[in-house]
Amino acid sequence: MKNKKILVFDDDRAILEIFSIVLESAGYDVEISSTSHDIIEKVTAIEPDLVIMDNWIPEIGGVEATKLLKSHPDFKHIPVIYCSANNDVESLAQRAGAETFLSKPFDLDELEKKVESTIESSSAIK
Repeated sequence: MKNKKILVFDDDRAILEIFSIVLESAGYDVEISSTSHDIIEKVTAIEPDLVIMDNWIPEIGGVEATKLLKSHPDFKHIPVIYCSANNDVESLAQRAGAETFLSKPFDLDELEKKVESTIESSSAIK
C-alpha cells in the first residue's frame, strides 16, 4: 500500500491526529482537512486513493460532501469510508454513497484493515 494517498475529513483535531499517526505508520500518505465544503478543490489538489469522511463536519456535512464527490465524473471512483459515532452510521454511509463505514470509537487494527480492504477492492475494479 505504499504511496497510496488518503484524505481524511474530520472537524476533531485529535481524531485527525490519530488517523495521521496510524495510517502514516502503516505506510500511507495522509492529508487532513477539518472542513468539507471545498471537497472538490481538495480532491483535485491531492488526488487521493481513498477518502475518510466524518459525518458531523462543519458547513455542508459528511453526507452532502460525499454526494458531491460521488456525483463528480472525475472523482466518483474514489472510495469513501464514512465515519461516525451515530448509531445509524451504516444508513448514513449508504445515503451518502460511501463504499463502507467505520463506527466511532474504532479499534486501530479495524481502521487499518478497513482502509486496506477498501483500497484493494477499488484497485481491483479499476
